[in-house]
Amino acid sequence: MPPRLRRFLGATVGLLPVRVRSGAARGARWTLFPWTSYWRGTHEPRLQEAISRLNGGDVTGWSCWDLGAHFGLYSVALARAVGPTGQVAAFEPNPASFRRLERHRRMNGLTWLRTFPAAVSDRAGASELLTYGELDSTSTHLAYEGEARGAAAAPIAIRLVQLDDLVRRGEVRAPRFIKVDVEGHGHMAVAGMRETLAAHRPQLIVAFHSPEEVAGVLAVLRPLGYRWDPIGAFAAGSEPEIGGDYLFTP
Repeated sequence: MPPRLRRFLGATVGLLPVRVRSGAARGARWTLFPWTSYWRGTHEPRLQEAISRLNGGDVTGWSCWDLGAHFGLYSVALARAVGPTGQVAAFEPNPASFRRLERHRRMNGLTWLRTFPAAVSDRAGASELLTYGELDSTSTHLAYEGEARGAAAAPIAIRLVQLDDLVRRGEVRAPRFIKVDVEGHGHMAVAGMRETLAAHRPQLIVAFHSPEEVAGVLAVLRPLGYRWDPIGAFAAGSEPEIGGDYLFTP
């Protein structure tokens, strides 16, 4: 579908309300288009199952973080699961995705779901999101190591936050579970929460996109005694594979 038509549909009929049919967010209020696999329940079924099975399916009162929330499928699912005594903090730097995330939060009345229009990193400050002119895609990202920044990258200014800082200031609760899917920047995000990980020992699910991301995440989690298991079709090995989702357990 041409990008301009996709954007038009997303901003018009795409805002019509539907219910999520199945999966971790089953029954939640959602919007029709784009990414219809979200409300159909067919998006990343094994990952949705893994999240639904955390702590035997009972995460009432938990604090969870969703790094790279996109439209909020997992943020909404987790917020509905933890209930009003819990808290979910969702981080999404792409302004188009963030607007839809906020819409879904409001549609479901999830006041305990906190949304942050920012990327998570090893420092707080400013950076750029590379969009390549497709702000409504799922692949906008902070620059990969060695990636050239040119006009074609169509960068936009974004804010960076460091999670250890937010915990120290009491802006978010320390987590019991963290989902990390940030298009190659996961090692920087994890480096910025090292203090919190050491003190609170949450479970994590991490999606890997680059060798640097794999090496950097393991450099933080291995010394803390974390072990990992693949989610889905990936085989257990000495190190996680690029393209896979992995559950990290202390």
